[in-house]
Amino acid sequence: MLFQVGGAGSHPTFFEMSAAQQLPSSLRAALTYSIGVLALRRPFLHKILDYEDEFFAALTLILETHSLRTTDASFAETLYGLRRRAVNIHVKKDDLHTEAGNRIQNSGLRKRQKLLSVVFLVVLPYFKSKLHAIYNREREAALQASLWGNVNERFNEIDDLGDMGSSLASTSGLDTDVSVRTRFKKRMSKIVATCYPWLHAGTEGLAFAYQLLYLLDATGFYSPGLHALKLQVCRATGQELMDTSSRISKIRSNERERLRGPPWLKAVQGALLTCAYALLDYAQTGLIAAVFGFKMMEWWYQSAEERMSAPTVYPPPPPPPAPKVAKEGIPLPSDRTLCPLCSQKRANPSAVTVSGFVFCYACVFKYVSQYNRCPVTLVPANVDQIRRLFHDL
Repeated sequence: MLFQVGGAGSHPTFFEMSAAQQLPSSLRAALTYSIGVLALRRPFLHKILDYEDEFFAALTLILETHSLRTTDASFAETLYGLRRRAVNIHVKKDDLHTEAGNRIQNSGLRKRQKLLSVVFLVVLPYFKSKLHAIYNREREAALQASLWGNVNERFNEIDDLGDMGSSLASTSGLDTDVSVRTRFKKRMSKIVATCYPWLHAGTEGLAFAYQLLYLLDATGFYSPGLHALKLQVCRATGQELMDTSSRISKIRSNERERLRGPPWLKAVQGALLTCAYALLDYAQTGLIAAVFGFKMMEWWYQSAEERMSAPTVYPPPPPPPAPKVAKEGIPLPSDRTLCPLCSQKRANPSAVTVSGFVFCYACVFKYVSQYNRCPVTLVPANVDQIRRLFHDL
């Protein structure tokens, strides 16, 4: 056989490893959905959603640290009955071609391997999530600029021209520092938007290659991270599961013995430790229930067409044509920044809503008050249909 569907001995199957790898993303989706529903009645929960990456990173840090400390496995691997083992390969020099020459020594995880496991399980996914958010933000900005033009820069240019005198008088070192910091952030965001697709494609391609080799039994490492740490994932035996339970009890009893202080203080600290351990145990059970509940609701409420069809982005409709200038109306100047009524640069630009043409506020207010119509199209209008424009485009 090229690969073993049911696994052999302590070697887990590809499907077990894949399920354990996908569990954190399912857990995050379930928590985000649950908090989003609760936030409809408790608005303060929106603060958690605003810092979703940090909240989930802190939660996974607690779970992964506790799981690696007590079971030598990640949180997801523990739920599937898997354990991490350090692998040291030694080859005998006298016989390089015999299988007896290859010895794989399995041992418990060292402190350094546990620490690096936390880095690969928590820190790297957190930074990847932040880079992905920056890339999506830059991509949306580029898409908006291609459809509507870079409106923000045009607004900023107009504001700079209009407030040039005051800005020159109030320029300070603080403003310069802020502008330099803003330019640096924009430049770094553009660099991330350019490099992230290649980085993401490289990491995903390398992970896919390792998974394919693991499926074909060509390697014992499911991911590049496990290979870098020289760790293999194995199935836990019944004795190991029993030892894990006794190990957890021993760790908790040792922590209670380390308590210092008067008897009443030790009793309070012991009660707090017991509550913390109970909450941690209930949290692990509740998180798994949340994952399965989320998957059930996702399957129940989402139709097959919605799962298979991708959202279609249509281009915006073209703007309506400009209204025609009446024969007896006031002609438009060639320079669009001039007011048609006074032929001067517009001051407090305001538009008549029935036509959309822009005038000085004082000019158009006086004209509409007297003639009750648009000066250009001669369409009936009143002063309530004059709107102030804050950016003269």
